[in-house]
Amino acid sequence: MTRFASFKQIQRLLIGHGALLIFFAGTIGFGFLFFLNGEISLWPIPGRLAVKLPGSIKAWRMAHLEGVINGLILWLMALLLPLLPFALRGARRIAVGMIIVGWTFTVASLFDALFPDSRGLAYGGPLTNQIAFFMFYVGVLIVMGVMASIAWRTLVGTRNNDLA
Repeated sequence: MTRFASFKQIQRLLIGHGALLIFFAGTIGFGFLFFLNGEISLWPIPGRLAVKLPGSIKAWRMAHLEGVINGLILWLMALLLPLLPFALRGARRIAVGMIIVGWTFTVASLFDALFPDSRGLAYGGPLTNQIAFFMFYVGVLIVMGVMASIAWRTLVGTRNNDLA
């Protein structure tokens, strides 16, 4: 893992990954558009491909929104990072954890849109469902750990330090 010399570098990492997630959400949005239209066509590019993409409106909407929401969460985390009572090493761990969460949730949500029976809400079923399940599982464990760490350090860990 790259060593970061400052909080500013960690913030930039969060902002960059947030932007990539929002860009990825835009790309997924094209898939959503093609799903809704029942064909692949983009003006002013000539031609159309009559392709019916798999999935449902709900699955495509969720996949699209996951990227947007997780990207915005990373931007919010970049803004809040200097206010959190963590040293540089702890801040780096929080940031990397949230980046992993953002990508695992976004990619796992896309599985539901692209593959039948692959919501990833329970173990079993097709391999694509199991991949989505484990991606969500990893993301949930990390986000729970990150949020517990932030809650503990801000509410209990600083009780006698700077909350006087």
